Amino acid sequence: MSPTAPQTHTIPAVAKSIAERRPHIIALVENGKAWTFAQLYRDARAAASAFLAHGIGKGDIVGIWAPNRREWILAALGAQFVGAAITPLNTRLKGREAGDLLRRSRAQILFTTGAFLGTDYPALLAHESLPALRSTVLLDGTGNDGWAAFVGQGRGAEDPAVDVAMAAVGPEDLSDILFTSGTTGAPKGALSTHGQVVLLFRSWVETTGLREGDRYLIANPFFHTFGYKAGWLAALIAGATILPMPVFDAAAMALLIEQERITFIPGPPTIYQMLLAQLGDEPRDFSSLRVAVTGAATVPPILIERMQKELGFQIVITAYGMTECGVITMCRAGDPITRIAETCGRAIPGLQVHCVDDAGQTVAPGATGEILVRGYGVMSGYLDDAQATSEAIDADGWLHTGDVGTLDQDGYLRITDRKKDMYITGGFNCYPAEVEKLLSEHPKVEIVAVIGIPDDRLGEVGKAFIVLRPNQVASAAEVIAWARDNMANYKVPRVVEFCVELPKNASGKVLRRELRTRSAH
Repeated sequence: MSPTAPQTHTIPAVAKSIAERRPHIIALVENGKAWTFAQLYRDARAAASAFLAHGIGKGDIVGIWAPNRREWILAALGAQFVGAAITPLNTRLKGREAGDLLRRSRAQILFTTGAFLGTDYPALLAHESLPALRSTVLLDGTGNDGWAAFVGQGRGAEDPAVDVAMAAVGPEDLSDILFTSGTTGAPKGALSTHGQVVLLFRSWVETTGLREGDRYLIANPFFHTFGYKAGWLAALIAGATILPMPVFDAAAMALLIEQERITFIPGPPTIYQMLLAQLGDEPRDFSSLRVAVTGAATVPPILIERMQKELGFQIVITAYGMTECGVITMCRAGDPITRIAETCGRAIPGLQVHCVDDAGQTVAPGATGEILVRGYGVMSGYLDDAQATSEAIDADGWLHTGDVGTLDQDGYLRITDRKKDMYITGGFNCYPAEVEKLLSEHPKVEIVAVIGIPDDRLGEVGKAFIVLRPNQVASAAEVIAWARDNMANYKVPRVVEFCVELPKNASGKVLRRELRTRSAH
């Protein structure tokens, strides 16, 4: 694959191409209703016309803060058709967190939902200062602020201005800003262009074998690379049918597999373990299942065997990626079970991966070093943060992942250590510095350090070591309750330990290793 990106390598071109090549193939199924690729494309064009009517065009930013649903895709495509970039927000964020990302991205319009799992999203932003935000649209709304009303303000799918806007979108134009967290504690906005995204996930499609006729169940959130780029966008590239799932529920997923004849499912290892638990004593018809794609977490060989023998997957693929480069390595169909379980695969075509020591020298096969990646899939940089960009991407174009691993003689990658101090809770990356920054705003907290500790259900959960301010008294339950009100649920520490002081080195840096040792005993 060439790392160059001609004009056809844009998200609008992908949507137009599949609509013209396969107009009558079912593109999306939701709540028993189906839309063809031609219908999905027309609906996206109508949304694009509405964006133009609202004064949104090339270079503008559109926020999307909502669960997986058809209108999420239409809002994203409509924005990208007119040259705007999207910034998806995690549905678990609280108002303070979401407000920060909307301000920094300078989003001018926000698409959200009136209520989801008991959360009123607009209400969370009621007290946030958002000077760039001009309007909010409710994807599930039926009034003047609803999706239908928004689309109705445009000139429809035949609007010739949409053709003009689409023709002006090129592979070097910004397609999205995905926020990720760094060790500084502040989320960083990774900038990606149309050419990078389309080329990278076209390779993902080719490597996984996602194809026309596949019925692709997407429970991974659309705000995440796995649900957006390796999700509905990959389905558009391949001509596969999208079946969005707003909330993961193992019983509901099992039923959908049977009723909708699902063939392709991505997700962390835990979803397959939960699906296996659904088998129970009752016979289930999972005979349609063909491909499973899972992430970089360690996968026991026995799980892969059970996924193939009991769930019926013909192909199981493990992969490794990050927000800054959506997919880096992947196993291939036909790789032995031990290789699939113990590695994250080898570099996808057009990307280079190597491991370096502390001096920046490439280490020998089998030796441990920091994982670096270079090529067309690497982000353009971080939003408004030249220093962080230069720290992440060196002068030779290598992205320093912060992950530590080894490469074998065949180029297969094994991750041996976590990205800096990150831990993973139920499939979500948690960065101690970000959680610490939020906890530090508690009026009784003086100093806090957070680590990940093992958890049978979620893999890992956060444990907070807290030094209280002078003359203050607090309980663990009080701190946890405050955290639930002020941060996304997956970031909330499940365990709190109060300390007189935290272990530090000579320069004052908290020694997390000592905290981990203390927790292990």
